[in-house]
Amino acid sequence: MTEKTRQILDRYEFLEHSLALPEILSDAAKYSAMMKEYNSLGPVTDVIRRVAAMEQQMADAEEMMRSETDPDLREMAQEEYYALRDDLATAEKELQKMLIPKDPNDDKNVVMEIRAGAGGEEAALFAADLYRMYIMYAEAHGFRCEIAEINETELGGYKKITFLVSGNGAYSRLKFESGGHRVQRVPVTESSGRLQTSAATVAVLPEAEDVQVEINPADLQIEAMKSSGAGGQHINKTLSAIRLIHKPSGIVIECQDERSQLRNKEKALRLLRARLYEEQQRSRDDQIASERKAQVGSGDRSGKIRTYNFREGRVTDHRIGLTVYTLDAVMNGNLDVLIDALTTADMEEKLKESDTEA
Repeated sequence: MTEKTRQILDRYEFLEHSLALPEILSDAAKYSAMMKEYNSLGPVTDVIRRVAAMEQQMADAEEMMRSETDPDLREMAQEEYYALRDDLATAEKELQKMLIPKDPNDDKNVVMEIRAGAGGEEAALFAADLYRMYIMYAEAHGFRCEIAEINETELGGYKKITFLVSGNGAYSRLKFESGGHRVQRVPVTESSGRLQTSAATVAVLPEAEDVQVEINPADLQIEAMKSSGAGGQHINKTLSAIRLIHKPSGIVIECQDERSQLRNKEKALRLLRARLYEEQQRSRDDQIASERKAQVGSGDRSGKIRTYNFREGRVTDHRIGLTVYTLDAVMNGNLDVLIDALTTADMEEKLKESDTEA
């Protein structure tokens, strides 16, 4: 047993004992926090104990192979030893994966931003298609979505759309979507049937909590505006839209999707907090990335990560070299085949790094 696994086991046993103490049972907040940690350590503790038990059984079988004079018993011990060796290798691999440090943002809500890139109106229409794809994916996984910022075009595309995705594990499922998305298809605006390549960029930001990003009210310039764009009689009649300017960073956020000025202000602050948190993370990640050989999900918006080819019905993720010929399903929100592969590739990369550091 390594020092790390011994510490985990000791901590689990400490929590197990502490949760039965009257002083802990009487403190609801402390009990809840300790119970949450206890439950999170349960699965890895089970595997640690299973590995330790198999190691002991192997040692006993090995001792019997050396000391037993009866050939039949010695043969049985040998069979048990080799069977345990294979099972132990599998369990150790499982444990190794469980010991990889979890991304602290994985359970957070998400702020997603889609911007039309090169390609004019077709790029804006593609941005709208990506938004629909993510909304359908989110709904299928029980996440809740809210539009925060939107800039529409006359044909129903989006020059830019920002939306919030709320739900446990939202960031863990969507974090690899950051980057450049390219589409190859015949645009609805193309009368000659000529294939065109357009692009949109996607940014995925974990939503920061108040304690992670402190915003000084004195640093904010808040302006009330009339809403603009499609929206019926309410549009342009009340000062419900909000423009929020964070003076130190120069970040400007406009929210008008809600009819309430207060609700738009709340959304604008959530977006600002997420973007400030992203800047903090980027600074940290740049240092880490310089020491890493590869990154599956660097979050670099300038890099092309995926191509959607409508003529061939294929989607290619360039980071892991994966191509699937289920474009219609993907555009209807069936992204798990891509997201699962990216998650596995990221896990394998981290395992290689842990092996190198060991």
